Amino acid sequence: MRKSSSVALVFVFAMAGFGFGLLHAQDASSPGPSAAQGKSQATDVPAYHAILPKDALPETRDPSQFSDLQTKNVYALAAKVKSVLYQQPCYCHCDKEMGHTSLLSCYTDRHASVCVLCQKEAVLAYTETKKGKTPAQIRKEIIDGKWKDVDLSVYETSAASN
Repeated sequence: MRKSSSVALVFVFAMAGFGFGLLHAQDASSPGPSAAQGKSQATDVPAYHAILPKDALPETRDPSQFSDLQTKNVYALAAKVKSVLYQQPCYCHCDKEMGHTSLLSCYTDRHASVCVLCQKEAVLAYTETKKGKTPAQIRKEIIDGKWKDVDLSVYETSAASN
């Protein structure tokens, strides 16, 4: 009984992965403008948008939905720089795994709440925006790996969200 349950579980995951692959392949082959306008095949830069859309950007998740302060604070910062996040790649490669089209996608769902890399990139985008850098300049810093130096511990207090 236990072996057949394990086989069934493996089969379900395999079929789910196959279905996701078909959906992803269909999206990639469909005509029209690409959501990942800035994606570079040569350097394997994850998906991002080089320019802002004509329509309104999607809302980020409400920070109050999260229990830990760091996640609340980072989601609050992300909401303040949605247009910048929209123009940034995310190096956890959620574009391939989850179909995200930019770093902003990580904050319109719960993904960033469990991904330190996404949080570091958003904090970098926020702090560099406050310094007056453009989304393109921030994108270069993210591509260069500057997000790796971000210290998230300062966002573990309630005063950090300012």
